Amino acid sequence: METISANPTYKLELTSSPHVHSRWSTKQAMWFVVIALIPSLISAVVFFGPYQLVIVLTSVLFCVATEYLIKRIRKRKVTVSDGSAVITGLLLGLILPPNFSLSSTAIGAVFAIAVGKEIFGGLGYNIFNPALVGRAFLQAAFPVAVTTWTEPNFAVDTVTSATPLAAFKFDKVLTDIQPMFLGNVSGSLGETSAIAILIGGIFLIAVGVVNYRVPLAMILGMILFAGIFWVIDPIKYPNPVFQLFAGGFLFGTFFMATDWVTTPITSKGMWIFGFGIALLVVVIRIFGGLPEGVMYAILIMNSVVPIINRFTYPRIFGAAK
Repeated sequence: METISANPTYKLELTSSPHVHSRWSTKQAMWFVVIALIPSLISAVVFFGPYQLVIVLTSVLFCVATEYLIKRIRKRKVTVSDGSAVITGLLLGLILPPNFSLSSTAIGAVFAIAVGKEIFGGLGYNIFNPALVGRAFLQAAFPVAVTTWTEPNFAVDTVTSATPLAAFKFDKVLTDIQPMFLGNVSGSLGETSAIAILIGGIFLIAVGVVNYRVPLAMILGMILFAGIFWVIDPIKYPNPVFQLFAGGFLFGTFFMATDWVTTPITSKGMWIFGFGIALLVVVIRIFGGLPEGVMYAILIMNSVVPIINRFTYPRIFGAAK
């Protein structure tokens, strides 16, 4: 019988825990995400024009270049080919408003990689979603530009340059579900079309890149928490279906909150994480000064992932409490 010691082709590699197993390599999983983002990218071009491709490509270019330069400066192995920097660029570009400044896009991309990822040690070590870190920086540095929206190409009389969330929060105007489902509303490039997001998100779950628990917990949490307020006062608070389709909730559900590195590794932790994000989104949208809260909700929950992992890690059989 052939043994490991007799065959030098076998390699036993020991690494520190936790160990997350997947049928796909990191590189394969990353490029699956890129494929899943294509429908949202197409939607952005259809509703806001071809210039949006330039914004997204600028974001990708500066994310990749920043990671490459930092790796070379630190004399570390260049890992650009794994696709993680490309994904960060795509995600950042798709959560920016239409016709956003290219120079500001580049600044956000550099910040996302340098501060959101590489400062922690690179892929696998960052505690916050890098794309959201870049977006948060841009919102702090250029608040007016980041909240300036463009009317979609196929706007009808009921569609304005205000996002559905802003229209309801400040004017109590409730946008119909159909334009939000298709994407014919104002908002960030990749967040307006629910159907495009769902196509990409379901694809990622089907191929096993995304665990269904976090998206399902967020959706159920949104229905529960938003539903409570809606039942209390349906005039003052929007219904749960509107909350689901409006803003960046669905995009955050499938593409931001499901990041392997910044989400819990335990099944119970994933449920807590998803429900926590949904609760924070509802609280920020209803009681906060901003109409949207997905970005802040995910970043806040990213920060408590180590605590969630600690208290949801299964007890070793036979170990004392």
